[in-house]
Amino acid sequence: MTASLLPTALTMGEPGGISGEITLKTWLYHRHELAPFCVIDDIDRLKRLAKQLAWSVKPEAIASPEDTAAAYLKGVPVLQIDEPIIGDVGHLDPANGPGVRRSIDQAVEFVASGRCGALVTNPIHKENLYKTGFKFPGHTEYLGHLAGDKFTPIMMLVSDRLRVVTVTRHVGLRQAIEELTTELIVETAEVTVESLKMDFGIPEPRLAVSGLNPHAGEGGHMGREEIEIITPAIEALKAGGHNVIGPLPGDTMFHATARERYDVALCMYHDQALIPIKTLDFDSAVNVTLGLPFIRTSPDHGTALEIAGTGMASETSLVASLRLAGHMALARQSRE
Repeated sequence: MTASLLPTALTMGEPGGISGEITLKTWLYHRHELAPFCVIDDIDRLKRLAKQLAWSVKPEAIASPEDTAAAYLKGVPVLQIDEPIIGDVGHLDPANGPGVRRSIDQAVEFVASGRCGALVTNPIHKENLYKTGFKFPGHTEYLGHLAGDKFTPIMMLVSDRLRVVTVTRHVGLRQAIEELTTELIVETAEVTVESLKMDFGIPEPRLAVSGLNPHAGEGGHMGREEIEIITPAIEALKAGGHNVIGPLPGDTMFHATARERYDVALCMYHDQALIPIKTLDFDSAVNVTLGLPFIRTSPDHGTALEIAGTGMASETSLVASLRLAGHMALARQSRE
């Protein structure tokens, strides 16, 4: 079976949040514009949620990913997880932690074995998972662990107007500065370039590299990281044949004219990357994990406990995640 025909594996996410309803909404209103997907979840909780919201969508139990296409015509294909989910939407229960993790684990098994063409993850509530012994800063790092630890997962956020990559990820700002090295920037850039070629069909990606300090250090007057760490990385990338500009001041590299000069912005820390893209396109931005042996995308929002179960949550980012995962699978297939 080719990648274009393989179903996409969708994880359950935090059951107390909006993941269930945006999954149901996505099938209800967008199924004809997306490749078939199956969700690894508790079918009884999805049935309860559909009934609560009075939506005419029926979760369909399937025994394997190979059953997705036939079931997709009738309802949301659901692969039952081993652990039943308890409690109501809008409330966190640490007892559901094992089920949340099992959903991720099983989805990774399906994509790693070639039974699904891509992985899309619904949002998790990390603080709630920490109570169950979850020791990873986030989805990105956990997926890297499941892939075998020899891979370096990199977080890229994608929208129609901007792509950004974080060199350091889910760490405090002080730790991010301590972790920043020339080698890490070069490695991040090289993985990003390869993904843009393989998964996005960009033959010669243009990279913009941000500075770390205000005004990109102002020639060393506001910090020397640009001189001692970032510029050597840019020079090494240029020597390797890459199209790179920078270091650029973070406050001027994201306006419309500046964005026309590059295909992706490499940013030194989490908020430097996520603030501009979430400001530009909060509802439709997609989180993509680069550097894994499989395709993974995710909505770029959280669990939204405060509106869970009301039917108000927007499915836009999940739809965009599923659509991008399908496009990436096709692009990767065309190179094989």
